[in-house]
Amino acid sequence: MNAVDLGVNLFVTLFALLDPIGNLPIFAAATAGATLRQRISVSALICAFAAIFLAFFLFTGLGLLQFFGISLAAFRIAGGILLLFLGLDMARGDFLAMFADKDALTDAKDVRGYARRRFQRLVVPFAIPLMIGPGAISAVIIQAGEATKLGYAGTMGSLVAIAAACAVSFVCFALTGSLSRILGEVGMAIIVKVLGLILCALAIQFILLGLGEAIPGMISGAVTTPYPAAN
Repeated sequence: MNAVDLGVNLFVTLFALLDPIGNLPIFAAATAGATLRQRISVSALICAFAAIFLAFFLFTGLGLLQFFGISLAAFRIAGGILLLFLGLDMARGDFLAMFADKDALTDAKDVRGYARRRFQRLVVPFAIPLMIGPGAISAVIIQAGEATKLGYAGTMGSLVAIAAACAVSFVCFALTGSLSRILGEVGMAIIVKVLGLILCALAIQFILLGLGEAIPGMISGAVTTPYPAAN
């Protein structure tokens, strides 16, 4: 595998794990009433944070896990538990209400102030762990091991892939105005509850995968890898 293949694989993986399309309803609810400039500013801050955070783990992830003596299996289990609680909140409660910003229209010209307030509110739980969950972090850490085999080219290919995935996410989030108008509050609430159910299932999958790695033979491979790639 060369650096280009490595970068393309990481981009596709990160795009699926960051899931900007699936997270659109939540971002739309979090920026309801905002102007286009305000929404673009919030999108830029969140996606820039995601790129820096993932790049940080690309360079230090393996070392951090080794320093603290944490295995990838334990990391997947812990991340899965965190995602499970988040998914339950999305599926049961009025999840969108926690992101509401009643001051969005008090000053439409206050782009920086609005973006800063929204970014502080959305770092957790939207940016982490909804976007940057254990899957994305694990993918980057595993990719770091592969990138070191290719040297400088592998590292640069991985960085480009991270930047590209976050740039596409930025474009998706910046264009959520029409989505919020089409779906309305009821439509977004329904989508978020369905996504919460999917997130719960994904969290359980992370936990099962981590347990399968930590205790070989405890869980059937048909459960940890339900849809193996065809040969």
